[in-house]
Amino acid sequence: MTAAAAAGAVIFRGLTLGYQRHPAVHHLDGTLPAGASLAVVGPNGAGKSTLLKGIMGEIAPLDGRIEHPGLGRRDFAYLPQAAEIDRGFPISVHDFVAMGLWRRIGPFGALRPHRRAVAEALATVGLTGFERRPIGTLSGGQLRRAMFARVLLQDARAVLLDEPFAAVDSRTTADLLGLVHRWHEEGRTVIAVLHDLDQVRRHFPTTLLLAREAVAWGDTETVLTPANLRRARQLCEAWDDTAPVCRGAAGAPPDHAHAGAPAHAHGHEHARDHAHPHDREHAA
Repeated sequence: MTAAAAAGAVIFRGLTLGYQRHPAVHHLDGTLPAGASLAVVGPNGAGKSTLLKGIMGEIAPLDGRIEHPGLGRRDFAYLPQAAEIDRGFPISVHDFVAMGLWRRIGPFGALRPHRRAVAEALATVGLTGFERRPIGTLSGGQLRRAMFARVLLQDARAVLLDEPFAAVDSRTTADLLGLVHRWHEEGRTVIAVLHDLDQVRRHFPTTLLLAREAVAWGDTETVLTPANLRRARQLCEAWDDTAPVCRGAAGAPPDHAHAGAPAHAHGHEHARDHAHPHDREHAA
């Protein structure tokens, strides 16, 4: 890939992420082009949220690396799961949304010149008139709208969404999906962790099916087959969380980051009773 083609892409090279040296995402390889819209799906415990945190730099790789040439930390916006928001914190909807300006104005920057931008973000998500309400009084859907408004203010080139539509009503989901489509049309990269496979099929052209390792990555209809979904469930059921981290030769990540790479069987145990072959079907 040329430098021009790679600019703005997110590239995984033998990426292993985990906690206390226990892998949660194992030897992930592939390239997400700039401006792509990717759904990340898989069973519970498949490593989906961990992958987003790895991209954001909140978790350092145990092995391999993540590259995003031309993109700095400020070029990423991250919408966490709603459960990660402390709704008891005494902050108004206006100030919660205005936190999206933090990277632009800093902790001591004047907010007054940006009040119009905050108001426009709130209007975009349908929360005009909610400015002074404490976030603890919001419904689940209203909180999610406020979180999207905060992402809007970040004006980032890449947007990472962790279960953005979980436990919200259909109208809120439709409105927020409209924002996702808008970001994609503007050429921003969107990576969303999702559970609703019908929703993925309707709105996301590309999907990564993750089960600690990549089961399939490419065109959504090609990825979300019954055989691939069954394999994803089997891999998550068989995984041994106590297995040691494996590495490529001499500690280097395995060299199979290109599309159509052959399956690699590593000489160590990942599962309780067998070694996992890495059946990658990426479409870079």
